[in-house]
Amino acid sequence: MMLRAAFASILALTMLALSAADGAAQQGKRQDGGRDRQMSQEERQRMRDDVRDAYRERQDRPQQGGQQRQARPQQMSPEERGRLRRDIEDANRDLKR
Repeated sequence: MMLRAAFASILALTMLALSAADGAAQQGKRQDGGRDRQMSQEERQRMRDDVRDAYRERQDRPQQGGQQRQARPQQMSPEERGRLRRDIEDANRDLKR
């Protein structure tokens, strides 16, 4: 009986120590990474300008292969949606057979 209690307490202390060590290691990573991620105001502005320039260049570029960008498909009418739903239900029924 005493052996079980001793074993349980040793196990509990080991688990507690491991979880504390893991938490400390993760906390250290966050602090170190935070310093590296700090950008100066000039760096942020330079990045904004670079993104803005890249976006403008992309807009000015003609489409590849002479194809124009396709417009979004038009919304289906209620009749078309119903027809599509019935076709899908029929296909599913045929698959189950």
